[in-house]
Parts: sequence; C-alpha cells; structure tokens
Amino acid sequence: MLFWAEGSRSRNKVEFVNSDPAMISFFFRFLRTCFDVPDSKVRVTCNLFADHAERQEEIEQFWLDSLQLTRARLCKSSVNRFSKYSKKKRRNKLPYGTCRLTVYDTSIVQSIYGAIHEFAGFEREECLM
Repeated sequence: MLFWAEGSRSRNKVEFVNSDPAMISFFFRFLRTCFDVPDSKVRVTCNLFADHAERQEEIEQFWLDSLQLTRARLCKSSVNRFSKYSKKKRRNKLPYGTCRLTVYDTSIVQSIYGAIHEFAGFEREECLM
C-alpha cells in the first residue's frame, strides 16, 4: 500500500520517495524480505534544499545509515536552489530533504501491481505489460 500511495508509476523500476526515514527503511525491508533484493540492485538519490548544501555529505550519510547501505549505492544528489522570489525562506522544512530508493526490476514492479489489483479488486490496463 505504501508503493500505491508513494511509489512511481513505472513499469520497469520500483521507485519510492519519502522524507520519513522509518517509512523508507520499512519499504526497503519489504523489498529485501519479500523479493530478496540485494544491496547491489539498489540506488539511493537525495533531494536536498538550498539550506542543506553545506550539510550535503552528512545528510546523504544519514539516509545511507538509515537503509544500512554503503556509499557505493548513492547516486548524485540534487540540491534545489532558492528562487529569487523566495527571500531565502522556505516553508515545510524537512531536516533531511527526501530520499528516493530505486530498484530496477520489472518482475518486482509487476508483482507489486498485481498484489495491489488483487487487494483493491480492480485492474488497470496501463499497469499491465
């Protein structure tokens, strides 16, 4: 259900984005347990805000530690810059930005979509290959 609410709508990759480390960790535990996903298939990308720039390495390490992954699993982070209209203030501050967990595996995506369809009692053609 987490994937249904927060996941990508891709046919060939499982992609889950959130700002809550417990939720990201739980979803990754699900992938490890139910689909035997090895660390080598996982990619982690951080989306940071302008005021995170000086703490980028610390924040990246926070997410890697939360997922118990090595730096080899980290992709280049994106840092959102302040717009000229923002007055360098932002609302809804997220202390660690967001983390995107990606696993490229069509069979896992199709299994998850199938479970969602079974649970919810419907079928969507766009999810089927």
